[in-house]
Amino acid sequence: MNAENVARHIAEWMSDYLRGTGARGFVVGISGGIDSAVVSSLAALSGHRTLCVTLPIHQAKSQVNRAAEHAAALCTRYPNVQVADADLTGVYDTFVAALTPSCPNDVAKGVPELAGANARSRLRMTALYYYAGMNNMLVAGTGNKIEDFGVGFFTKYGDGGVDMSPIADLTKTEVYELGRWLEVPQSILDAAPTDGLFGDDRTDEQQIGAKYAELEQAMAYFERGGDPLLLSGRERDVYDIFVRRNRANRHKMEPIPVCRIPAGLK
Repeated sequence: MNAENVARHIAEWMSDYLRGTGARGFVVGISGGIDSAVVSSLAALSGHRTLCVTLPIHQAKSQVNRAAEHAAALCTRYPNVQVADADLTGVYDTFVAALTPSCPNDVAKGVPELAGANARSRLRMTALYYYAGMNNMLVAGTGNKIEDFGVGFFTKYGDGGVDMSPIADLTKTEVYELGRWLEVPQSILDAAPTDGLFGDDRTDEQQIGAKYAELEQAMAYFERGGDPLLLSGRERDVYDIFVRRNRANRHKMEPIPVCRIPAGLK
């Protein structure tokens, strides 16, 4: 991949789309991870106003530090970049405390991890749209091809709630290539991918059960109609992980189903 050509193409595409909407710039939530670092860098490269927002909720310190390092580097290189820090920890804690007493008795004590993680993602989405609405800007998504169209590794109406998806046609490997050309901080390039939604350093690989490079191979094999019976060992294991997650998360990737009423019933 020619990283420079791809980066400039995406930045131009973002700029063209922005002009068509009448909005004034881009809002990007930055987490200290490679995807948000690349998207915010592409937004900055477009030359339009770019607001980078940190949104920690019980966030691991290492992730917060990487986000701050990236934001500072972007501000140094691009005069069109601004930064806002929105610590949502207190908001999240208040939200959970308000709902917990009304939870059905069959729900375990505390907040089930996945429900809590998804709630954090949706709070972040709400904050990003608040900033966007206050400044007439668009929320730029940070999902890549594997996450958005492969295994559905995102929160519905959370980080999946965006106005545009600049890197959704790029694999994770390609996102890293762009990151190196865009001079994303080495600390981010070296960090293991994580969604940062659990208050610890658990990685995407630990959650999914496979590395992104493995999932990319499985997705390519799946898309060309390869016979899974020809796979064995680790390749078959990862393929099964991909297919299982792809099927379970189709509801995130496809339009919301609508119950059509036959004309004779109306």
